[in-house]
Amino acid sequence: MIGFFIALISGALMSVQGVFNTQVTKSSSIWVASAFVQFTALLVCLGAWLITDRGSLMAPLKVEPKYMLLGGAIGAFITYTVIKSMDALGPARAVMLIVVAQLLVAYVIELLGWFGVEKQPWEWRKAVGMAIAIAGIVIFKWK
Repeated sequence: MIGFFIALISGALMSVQGVFNTQVTKSSSIWVASAFVQFTALLVCLGAWLITDRGSLMAPLKVEPKYMLLGGAIGAFITYTVIKSMDALGPARAVMLIVVAQLLVAYVIELLGWFGVEKQPWEWRKAVGMAIAIAGIVIFKWK
């Protein structure tokens, strides 16, 4: 049950962060804003590490395969695309599309067993759920 609440908090924080980042971009450039976001995230993570963990900072370099270390680089592009989509579509539309894209890609990753994820069988109810989510976007956007 804790995972459920953490996921809800994550979604809420992502929406707020997207709005904040879009506003910061208005007084700088998108790449400056993205760099600032990533830098402040680094500071928070280092502070949390100092308070709680104190494990080796070099431990992630042991991960295999090495392409798994690209999460931070992907994060920079996530920040960029969230800012651009929120600016172009507004927070609600952008987040709906982002969440459905996340769901679709996550399901494909599970179905195909990519990136070391345990392969899952096809389920019609999940496909129907995805179709309902897409229909929700259409209804939400409908004027």
